[in-house]
Amino acid sequence: MNSFEAPSIQQLRRYAVTRSLFKPTSLMRAIVHLGFVQADPMRAPARGQDLILLHRVKNYRAGELELRYPQLAIEEAFFINYGFLPRETLALLHPRGTPRAWNAWDAKMQACAQEVLAFVRRHGHTYPKDVQAQFNYGRIKRWGADLNASNHLLEGLHYRGLLRVTRREAGTRVYQAVEHPPQDDSPDARLARAGQFLDILVKLYAPLPATSSGYLCTLLCHGVSHLAAEVRQLQQHSKSRYAHAQVDGRLWLWPQSENPIAGRHSIEDRLRFLTPFDPVVWDRRRFKLFWGWEYKLEAYMPAHKRRMGHYALPMLWGEQMLGWANLKIVDGRLQHELGFIGLRPRDRAFQVALDEALQQMQFFLDPA
Repeated sequence: MNSFEAPSIQQLRRYAVTRSLFKPTSLMRAIVHLGFVQADPMRAPARGQDLILLHRVKNYRAGELELRYPQLAIEEAFFINYGFLPRETLALLHPRGTPRAWNAWDAKMQACAQEVLAFVRRHGHTYPKDVQAQFNYGRIKRWGADLNASNHLLEGLHYRGLLRVTRREAGTRVYQAVEHPPQDDSPDARLARAGQFLDILVKLYAPLPATSSGYLCTLLCHGVSHLAAEVRQLQQHSKSRYAHAQVDGRLWLWPQSENPIAGRHSIEDRLRFLTPFDPVVWDRRRFKLFWGWEYKLEAYMPAHKRRMGHYALPMLWGEQMLGWANLKIVDGRLQHELGFIGLRPRDRAFQVALDEALQQMQFFLDPA
């Protein structure tokens, strides 16, 4: 593994937790450090992006990202999933090229999209209701659902880089037209851009089992389909691009500049409730390797089949994933139900850590 001693699985776990849960900083710095913040609209008890930032931004409150978005150099966009990116990263995404076949538009939809784009260019900041009032496109079938055609066209134009989200009001996107400068389309430049995207993902989710790295490459090929060939080329040579080691029979990857067994990877004795989309939790394969149990998001399962709860948040104490928590606000106060993989810790240290985590969550959820 390059010049490093091979780490143990315990050292990889500690490295993963400490590098991701870095010292809280400003909102903009946290987003730049992460590189990508996945979004999830479900509030349980807050949106996924807010729960991610809670642990990485000083005195963060739910909804702060939406409130401050217009003043920050960030963009909403589809990357490997929908979320938030530094603006300079978004510039690398476009022109994104023709979407996948299942999301392509026929000639009629293309004509409608051009009408919508021309309207937004004239109108300026545009709500979906403005487009619906101007055009009568009705509804369409997509992905097994009955969708508002105007919303679908706005989202498609946004995906293609022809619109941007300028802000949200009560969760509703407000769009404006945008143009991106042409990119250098030479083979070397294309490979370099694909490499930048792959580096963002490895930095965000490291250390990665090679199988998880392959899955990320598949998602990236969908997100930047115009660079899919370059992403696959880089994937084939990942061992020369990233530091790596065989640990318990599996190949693991991480950024070249980092050392998983460095002494600075010390764990804070804090308890944290993590969203299912937190970088520490996102890779379910790695989760099971690190903590020995399988976590599932059960929000879309029938209630009678749920074992953990509708939106169970993995509960991390130090570097141990003890179980999960279901949190909700009732009459302005936070209520919690905890589940444990093993026995609930009985020592005072756990109760103190739990009380502090619940107080932090209450502060986070309270209106500023």
